Amino acid sequence: MDSSLEGQYANDDATELVGLASRCLQSEPRDRPSTKFLATGLGPLQKQPEVPSNVLMGINKVTSSLPVMLSPLGKACARMDLTAVHDVLVKIGYKDDEGAENELSFQEWTQQVQEMLNTKKFGDIAFRDKDFKTSIEYYSKLVSVMAMPSPTVFARRSLAYLMSDQPELALRDAMQAQVCQPEWPTAFYMQAIALAKLGMETDSQDMLRDGAALESKKQNMRHNK
Repeated sequence: MDSSLEGQYANDDATELVGLASRCLQSEPRDRPSTKFLATGLGPLQKQPEVPSNVLMGINKVTSSLPVMLSPLGKACARMDLTAVHDVLVKIGYKDDEGAENELSFQEWTQQVQEMLNTKKFGDIAFRDKDFKTSIEYYSKLVSVMAMPSPTVFARRSLAYLMSDQPELALRDAMQAQVCQPEWPTAFYMQAIALAKLGMETDSQDMLRDGAALESKKQNMRHNK
């Protein structure tokens, strides 16, 4: 336990907290608790909910301003304007997938490529037409047939989940997009929206700053070439 607590906690509370932490460390993703489950479990452990946690711990809270967004997508995400985000993602298409590790193996090419292309096409049409339920279905099928799905597919399905009021699934997909392409600003921006929808404002702003920093880094690299 945190030494700053100086032993001032109930053993039952400590046991509950360790149990939650243990579940978060399960190797299989399906065995880990959802954000909603964790919030529900942690709520009763906070004895003075009316007092901000930084006050309880004697930490001076520094209010940081949001970064200056460089791209239309970053600005739309900062405003939490899902309609504008959709418009940008449709306009960008799949150009950011260049260099991502998403090639099909030869076996997949010979046996699955037509199914994959059709599934992607129908998913893209549904996404463009704002039929988000249908786009989720097609993109989910696409994810299942590709060895390494594109980050754009995850970003699009993330927005579709947000439009369907499923922020936890949206956050999962945005994180998967980052796994596919670790320094892709869009992945950070999509995480920022999902975190904000889940009430995690500080984490959301951190993601916005990280996304803006990556955009700035890419711009500087282009200028230096």
